Amino acid sequence: MSSSLAIGEYKREDKTASRSPCPVVNALANHGYLKRDGRKIYAEELNASMRHIGMSPLLGSVFAIPTYFEYHDPSKGYNKRRKPVGILQKVWSLIKNPYSLFDYFGCWNPDNKVSGRKYLDLADLASHGAIEHDISLSRRDIGQPQGNNDPQPDLIRDMLQYSDDGEYLTIEELGIFIQDRIKQQLVDNPELVYGPAEHQVNCGQIALMMGCFGDGKKMPIKYVKAIFEEERLPIQEGWKTRYWWTMGLFEFFGAVQKMVKAVGMQF
Repeated sequence: MSSSLAIGEYKREDKTASRSPCPVVNALANHGYLKRDGRKIYAEELNASMRHIGMSPLLGSVFAIPTYFEYHDPSKGYNKRRKPVGILQKVWSLIKNPYSLFDYFGCWNPDNKVSGRKYLDLADLASHGAIEHDISLSRRDIGQPQGNNDPQPDLIRDMLQYSDDGEYLTIEELGIFIQDRIKQQLVDNPELVYGPAEHQVNCGQIALMMGCFGDGKKMPIKYVKAIFEEERLPIQEGWKTRYWWTMGLFEFFGAVQKMVKAVGMQF
């Protein structure tokens, strides 16, 4: 791998590298803000990398830390077999670890430990039903032959074509793209799983991208191409990280609701 490259310098690794379904996370690895081979990523490393795309420390930890909870495949009915938990036990669990509220994001395999420390390979983020979901912007679903982890050039091309002016991609245009993706996947993937929870996560990921790489309402097409086609931070296109005014929880949750409204789906 590219151990001689400076941190921040871009190089897209070959197919032997571990990569995730998220092009932004992959871009962080391609720039060396995460291990370039994408393997044995510790929670503090994933958390720290979030600041390089302009997320506040708190918002970054909400995205990074819960992924290190143990993964439970939802298709195996894990949630149905869980014993009921009392209110006091829930409150105590939240006091001990507030991130347990997001334990359904867990992607960690219990075998992934070094000297008692948990780690993830970036490919673990493709664990279906955790932070990964059907109806991705650039990946197909786990129930399709292409799988849910590799970028699909035709989907990226289709997404770019939803821009009316060819300069920017707005949340309204992305909303229409998602609507059309849902309609198409209902035909192409009989095993499609997409409900309110998946929709909220999907809109949250888009809102985050719009806030960190755009102005919350639109994002330059040249940035979209860099991120999705090359899995590269769009620095050479003029983008600068939000270091002094990072995206925090309040801004994020407001942006999610705007994205949900833009898609306009009812469940």
